[in-house]
Amino acid sequence: MKRFTLFALLLLMGLSQHSFARDGYHIKLKFTDMKDSLVYLAHYYGKPLPTIYKADSAKLNSKGEAILDSKEKTLGGIYIILLNDKKTYFEFLLDNGNEMTITATASKLPEGLKFEGSPENTHFQEYVTFLKDFGTRQQKLVDGYKAAKTKADSTEYREKIGKGSKELIKFRQNYAAKYPGTLLSAIFNALEVPEVPEGTHYLPDGKVDSNFSYNYYKTHYWDHFNFQDDRLVQTPIYDGKLDEYFNKVVLPWPDSVEHEADVLLAKARGTKDVFKYTLWWLTHNVENSKIMGMDAVFVYLVENYYMKGDATWLDNDALSKYYDRASKIAPNVIGNVAPDVNLPDAKGTVQSMYNVKGKYTLLVFWSPDCGHCQHEMPVLDSLYKAVLKNKGVKVYAVNVDNEDTKWSDFIKKNKLEEWTNVWDKDHNSDFRSKYDVYSTPTIYLLDEKKIIRGKRLDHSNIMSVIEILEKKDKTTKR
Repeated sequence: MKRFTLFALLLLMGLSQHSFARDGYHIKLKFTDMKDSLVYLAHYYGKPLPTIYKADSAKLNSKGEAILDSKEKTLGGIYIILLNDKKTYFEFLLDNGNEMTITATASKLPEGLKFEGSPENTHFQEYVTFLKDFGTRQQKLVDGYKAAKTKADSTEYREKIGKGSKELIKFRQNYAAKYPGTLLSAIFNALEVPEVPEGTHYLPDGKVDSNFSYNYYKTHYWDHFNFQDDRLVQTPIYDGKLDEYFNKVVLPWPDSVEHEADVLLAKARGTKDVFKYTLWWLTHNVENSKIMGMDAVFVYLVENYYMKGDATWLDNDALSKYYDRASKIAPNVIGNVAPDVNLPDAKGTVQSMYNVKGKYTLLVFWSPDCGHCQHEMPVLDSLYKAVLKNKGVKVYAVNVDNEDTKWSDFIKKNKLEEWTNVWDKDHNSDFRSKYDVYSTPTIYLLDEKKIIRGKRLDHSNIMSVIEILEKKDKTTKR
C-alpha cells in the first residue's frame, strides 16, 4: 500500500509539473524610477539594431509595475524592453514558458538589472558585465598598439590583444560546456568563429599550402551554429554571419554561391524560421548584388525553392512576383546565348544583331531623353574609338523611344555613326522582356558566338570584363 501511495504521489507530481508547464511568458516588471508609462516588449529577427519587432506592450502603474503576459507559444531569443521614449532599452533572454521578475532603474540602464526566476538571465548579465570590462581592456591595448613606436612594442601589444580575444572565446566555451542546450549556450556557440591553427601547413606534395588559412576558415565557419534552432533567428547574430560568409568568404561566382546556398538550406530544412530567413536573405542578397552574374543565382533559387513549394509563408500574389522576375531574368543570364534583336535603322532597313560580326558585340539600350544616357553614350563612344574598336568590338545600339528627330540629332552631334543604330518605331519588338530593360542605359557584352559575357555594364568596367575573358581564353589554350 505504501509503495502504491509513493508511486501515485510521484505520478501526481509528474502530472502536476506537466499541467503547470505553459506556453508563452509571464514577465513582471518593476521600475524604481518610472511610473504611469508605456513599455514595449520587442525582439530581433536576424538583423541587429535598429531593426526590432514589437511583440507586446504594457503600462506601468503608479508603483512602476507592469505585467507582460502571453499564453501563445513564443519563439525564444534575445528580447528587448523598450521604454516609451523609443530610445532607452535593455536586452534579456526570453524562452517559451519563461516566468520572471525584472527590476530595473531606467536612469541607469542597461546596468543595475536584477532578475528573479531566471538564472539564465543572471548569467547573461554576468556576461554583459564581463564584456564591458573586456572591451575597456581591449580598447586600451588597441590604443597602445596604434601608438607603438617600435616593432617590439607593436608585437607585444598584438600578442596581448590576441590573448584577450582568446579569453573571451574561453569564457563562452566554458559556459556552453557547463550549460548545454540552453539559449545562452546556443548564442555563444553561434558566435564562434574558426581558430585557424598556427604554423606552416603543407600540401601532400610537400609544397606550402598558401590557401590553408582560407580553406580552414571557410570549412569550419558554421561548425558551432545550430541550424535547427529557430531561436537563433531572434538574435542579431545570423544576419551578420550570413553577410560575412557570402559576401566576404565565398568566392563571388554563381556556381559557388548556388552550392553554398544549397548546403545551408539543407542544414536548415525542417525548421520554420531558420529556413525562412535563410532563403529570404539569400534571395534578397543576390537580387541586390552589384556583382555581375548574381542574377543567375536569383533565378536558381526561384526555380529550385520558390517554384517547388518551399516558400510556404508567401501567398500566391507574392510568389507570382518572384516567378515573374525570374522569368524576365532567365533568358539573359551570363552564359546564355543572347536572343536576337531585329530592328530597323533610320532608313527603315531591318538590322539583325546576329549579323553584326565582331569578336565582341556591345548591345546597348538607351534613350536620347535619358540624362544618364546623354552622358554615357559619348563617353562610351570615346572608349570605343580609343580602345574597344581595336579589340574587335562592334556596337549594336537600340533607341528605346519612338521619337526620331532627337535620336538622329544626338547621333550626328556625338558622331555615333560607326555604331549600328536601330529603334523600335512600331513597338513590335519584345526586347524589353528578352533583356529585362527597365532602365537606361542597359549594356550587354556578347562574344563572337553571341553568348552573354557581361551585363549591366558601363564605360568604366567593359574593358575589365574583356581582359578577364581574354585571360581565361589564354589559360584554356595552354
